[in-house]
Amino acid sequence: MSPITSHILDTARGTPAAGVPIKLTRLENDCWQPIGEGETTTDGRIGNLCKKFSNLTAGTYKMHFDTGHYFSSLGVPVFYPYIEVVFIFDDSQNHYHIPLLLSPFGYSTYRGS
Repeated sequence: MSPITSHILDTARGTPAAGVPIKLTRLENDCWQPIGEGETTTDGRIGNLCKKFSNLTAGTYKMHFDTGHYFSSLGVPVFYPYIEVVFIFDDSQNHYHIPLLLSPFGYSTYRGS
């Protein structure tokens, strides 16, 4: 499993958000460098964002959630076409879980376990 994972719940529908494209990048010299990408599974989870990079270094990371793609596939108008969550990764010995609670007109996130 990747040291950085996510889980998305569609709070408006009360179901996991399947098929949401996610990109993970790292800030290096004022530029975002790609680390990994993938799509949430039928249970709304993504656990393989950076499997190749299991020894991530401390730094500033960003998860880009393509919520426009997800809501368009459901035929639902979207207010937030994407959501970006920027966070500090400072301990490669711990697992970082970044959940997203999502609805067409709002979202919330936190550091999960």
